[in-house]
Amino acid sequence: MTSGLHEQTAGDVRQRLAARLPAGAVVTDPDVMGGFVHDEAEWAPFGQPAAVVRPRSSAEVAEVVSACAATGTPLVTRGAGTGLSGGANAVDGCVVLSTERMTAVKAIDRANQIAVVEPGVINDDVRRAVAEQGLWYPPDPASYQISTIGGNVATNAGGLCCLKYGVTRDYVLALEVVLASGTVVRLGSPTTKNSAGYDLRGLMVGSEGTLGVVTEVTLRLRPLPAGPPTTVVGFFDTLTAAGDAVAAVTASGVIPVALELLDRYCLRAVEEWKRMDLDLDAAVLLLARLDTPGAVGEEEAATVLRCFEAAGASGALRSDDEETAEALFAARRLAYPALERLGPLLTEDVCVPRTRVTEMLEAIEAAGARHGVTIANIAHAGDGNLHPLFVVPAGDDDARRRAQAAFDDIIAAAIALGGTVSGEHGIGLLKRAGLAAQVGPDVMALYAAVKHALDPAGILNPGKII
Repeated sequence: MTSGLHEQTAGDVRQRLAARLPAGAVVTDPDVMGGFVHDEAEWAPFGQPAAVVRPRSSAEVAEVVSACAATGTPLVTRGAGTGLSGGANAVDGCVVLSTERMTAVKAIDRANQIAVVEPGVINDDVRRAVAEQGLWYPPDPASYQISTIGGNVATNAGGLCCLKYGVTRDYVLALEVVLASGTVVRLGSPTTKNSAGYDLRGLMVGSEGTLGVVTEVTLRLRPLPAGPPTTVVGFFDTLTAAGDAVAAVTASGVIPVALELLDRYCLRAVEEWKRMDLDLDAAVLLLARLDTPGAVGEEEAATVLRCFEAAGASGALRSDDEETAEALFAARRLAYPALERLGPLLTEDVCVPRTRVTEMLEAIEAAGARHGVTIANIAHAGDGNLHPLFVVPAGDDDARRRAQAAFDDIIAAAIALGGTVSGEHGIGLLKRAGLAAQVGPDVMALYAAVKHALDPAGILNPGKII
C-alpha cells in the first residue's frame, strides 16, 4: 500500500474538491468513509482515504480527477464494492470515487440492439430495462443483483452464461473515460464493426480503474431467448467424475448456456441457510442449461445426459420444469453468501483449458489435503473457471496461513495446466504475484509501459495489478 499523504496535501485536495463539486458530493466523515474503504476480498489490505466523492456526471468526475492530478493524490474508483480481489480497496490518503450516484440507463436503441448506461447502474437493472424492449444483456456474474456495470467492466466480469454468450468485454462497444489528466475521451464505436486504430476500448475493459475512470458504457445487446431453457442435472460421487463429465460435454461439441458445478459443502451451506429442500446425497452436482430450440435442442439435451451417465453419474435427469431449474441455479448463486456466513471466506478464481478441469479439481483436492484446509468448490465448469472457497474460522491465524498456502498452490497448479490466475474477478491486490508468475517479466514490463503512458504520475488505483 502507498504511504499516507502529508496532511497538508490531503487538506488541499479536500478544499479543491469542496470548491468545485456540488454540496454533499464530498464526504470526509471517518465513520461514513469507513463503508468505502474495501471490497469483499478477505485479507486484502486497505488504507484510509482523505475523502470520498460521489459525482453525478462525467464533468464532475473530470473535476475529481483533475484535482487529484494537480495535488498528486491517489484516486481509487469504486462501484458497489462487491469485488473479490481487493481491486477497489483504498490506499492511505487517497480519494475514493464512488459511482453510486451515476445510475442512469441513458438510452436503449432497440433497432441497433444497444444500450447506453452510466457506470453505477446495477447489472440486473440493465437486464430488466432492456427486457422491456425484447432485448437481453447476457453477462450475469453471481453478484448481478448488486454489482454495477462499471465494476463489471473494470474486472471483465463473466458469469453463468459466458460459456455460450461471452464475457463483459464481448458486450462493450464504446466507453466514455476520464484519463489521469482529467481529459474526457470516447473510445470505441456503437457500430457492430470497428477496425479504426488501436483497441483502447478493449484495453480499458479489465483494467480495474488503473488506466482511466469509466463514466459511460455503450453495451451490445441480444434478442431475448425465444423460449424457456432445458436443464440437465447430474449427481456425482467424486469431483473427478464430475470433471470427466465436463470434459465429455466439451468433446461432444455441445455448448450449453451454462455448465455449473457445486459440491456438497456448498449445497449444505445453502440448504442450512435457505431451506430449499436440496438433495444433499451427492458429493457433486452439475447443472447444464441449454437454450437451442427445436429438434437440435432436444438432441443437445440428450447428448449432455449421455455424457453425464458415461462419466459415472450416480443419477442424471432432464428437467423442463422452469421452477425447479431456477431453484437449482438460485442455489448456485447463493453458494458464496451461504458459505460467507460460516466465517471469513477466501475465494479463488482460476481458469484452465476446458479439457483440464478434472486435473484442476484433483489439484484443488490435493492442496486442501496437503495443508489441512477445507475447500468448497463452485465453478463455471463448462469454461474451466473454478472458484475454490476457503472457509477459515475467525481469529485462527494458523488456519489462515494454511489456507493462504493452499491458495498459492492452486494458483501454481492453474498456471502449470496452461491456465490463468483470474477468469473474472480481476487481479487487484490478491493476485499480483500470480499474474507475474503467469505472464513473466517481459509482459509485466509491457503492462508497466502502458500504465506509464496513460497514467505517468501513477495516481489511478496505485498498487493494483502491477
